[in-house]
Formats: sequence, structure tokens, C-alpha cells
Amino acid sequence: MSDEQFKGRLHEMTCTTPTMLWNDSCAVGELAYAIERGAVGATANPVIVGEVLKKEWELWKDRIPRIIQEMPTATEDEVTWQLVEEMSVRGAAMLKPIFDRSGGYNGRLSIQTDPRLYRDTQRILAQALHFHGMAPNMIVKIPVVSAGIPAIEEATYRGVSINATVSFTVPQAIAVAEAVERGLRRREREGLGIQDMGPVCTIMVGRLDDWLKVVADQQDIIATPGYLEWAGVAVMKKAYRIYQERGYRLRLLSAAFRNHLHWSEFIGGKVVISPPHLWQRRFNASDVQVVPRMQNPVPTEIVDELYGKFADFRRAYDENGMTVEEFEGFGSTRRTLRQFTSAYCDLVRFMRDYMIPG
Repeated sequence: MSDEQFKGRLHEMTCTTPTMLWNDSCAVGELAYAIERGAVGATANPVIVGEVLKKEWELWKDRIPRIIQEMPTATEDEVTWQLVEEMSVRGAAMLKPIFDRSGGYNGRLSIQTDPRLYRDTQRILAQALHFHGMAPNMIVKIPVVSAGIPAIEEATYRGVSINATVSFTVPQAIAVAEAVERGLRRREREGLGIQDMGPVCTIMVGRLDDWLKVVADQQDIIATPGYLEWAGVAVMKKAYRIYQERGYRLRLLSAAFRNHLHWSEFIGGKVVISPPHLWQRRFNASDVQVVPRMQNPVPTEIVDELYGKFADFRRAYDENGMTVEEFEGFGSTRRTLRQFTSAYCDLVRFMRDYMIPG
């Protein structure tokens, strides 16, 4: 790659390794930056949509009043979802050429189901099917909780490419993979195509690190400095090894970046990394070398200390550390569901201020 072609470390990664880049935002400017550097996907959630409004207010300030006018009987929720959907469709259009070139494997915009529905399989599924029909290159985020696993299987069977979210652990990654495989096999038995599907399972590596730091404070646990930065990395690498050994037909995706390990340690794997714009700029300007590290195990002394001191790391790291029914009780899951639900409510309140000016 010539100096003229080099656009930073992430661009180097996408050009020289099988590791894929997604943009952790559907903001037009940020997505354009990422695509120029090799990104082949993007994502959204309630937190991200709120941030996009702040960053690209000029693109939406005139459209929001028109949405309200065009939907005279709509509720605040319905107006909010119209905005989310339009924002997602716009991002999907930017990725459509990549989708076409890859036959559906890449080039998808990830849209998240309503976080308040996490207990209701049928309502999650209905929204997933609706999102699937909005654009040919939509991928739908479904939470990895007890109601989400059957929704993942059924959505996959119906031809929906899913992105499993609110996921932090090896047991969750395996449950997702098995659900996707069941859905794919059902399609295959009925002669339905799967060649244009591109499911992924997200592991929010930084959010596992965050949670173990909370546990350390709550339980007065002293960990060796720096070791807690490796918890999510250890989970991601173990899940990846299991995926490779079992031949699961979906990719892992690393999200929730807190440090460069959440990128650099996964280089060389057939995985997706999905950093937000801030981290992309940091990575691109860094002196971290783009060399394959996915095959390198996390040092034994780090895993052993985390495993010995933190019960929740054992739950996250062991293949059978949790049952499906226990997923929503996990600390990272509770914290993330609360944040996503709160962010959605903030978005609705924002729309309410437009619909009913104070």
C-alpha cells in the first residue's frame, strides 16, 4: 500500500487482514469517513441516534417538524420511530454499494429493536421483520436475553440478518450462534436461500470491563493494575476460538471500546470491529502496529487472576457459566438495558418538546 493510499491504521487493517471495520454510528459525516477507510457496515441504537441529532442537527432540524406534520395522529413513540427509521435508511443507502458488491455479506446498517421489549419474544420478532423490510441491507439488533434467543432463531428462519446485542459473555455468544444455526438449518431444509445473509454476534467487550470494575469497588477486590482491561478481550478470544472450532456461520463483532486492546488484540481474526468515530481517529493516528494478534492467547496470569477473584468473570468466561434464563440478571446486561431504555425515553422527550412546545 503506497503512502498515497494509506489513510490510517484502520485502513491498513482492512487492506491487509481479514478483520472488518464497521462504524459505530449512522451519522452521515462519520460514516463517510469510515467508508473511505474501508468500513463495510454501521450501527445505531438509542444512544447513538441521540448523539447523531446533536452532531448533525442541520440535517434534521427541518425534517422533524415535517414528520410531525405528516403524521397528525401519531403518538410521540410513533414519531420517534419514524425519525429512527429515516436515519437508518439514510445510512443504509450509503452502504448499499458495498452490500451489492459483497452479495449481502457486508454493507449493512444495523438498527436496534425497542429496548423496552426485551421481555417479549413476539413483539421483538414483529419489529425485526418490519425493520428487515425497510431496506435490503438492514441488519436487526436483538438483545441476548431469554426472550431474545427464540426471536433470533425465528428472525433468522424468516430471512432476517441479525446482530445480537446486549451481549458480553461466552455463554451468550454460544446461545446466539446456536439460535442462528437452528434458523439457518430450518431455511435450508425448506430450500430457502441463506447466501445473502450476514448475521453477527456483538460482544460489548468494554462493558464487561466496566462491570468488573464496579464489582471490584463494591466487593473491595484489588486486581493487579491493568488486568481488568483484558476481561472483555479474554471473552472475545475464547468465543472466537469456539466459533472457529464449531464452524458457526456468523461473525463476532467487538464493540464498546475503552482502550486499544479492544481493537489491536482482534486484528487478524475473521471478525468485525465497530469503534465510534472518536476511537477511529485515535486508532488511525496511533503508533499501534497492524499485526495479527487474534491468535495470541491472553496471558495465563491475567486470566487466572480474573477467574479466581471475580465470580462474574467466571460466569462470563466459562462456556456454561450462565443459562439463557440467567442472561438478563447479569450485571452488564442490567446496566446496558437500563441505559438503552433511558436513552430511548430521552429521545421521546426530545420529540415531545417539538410536538408540545413549552
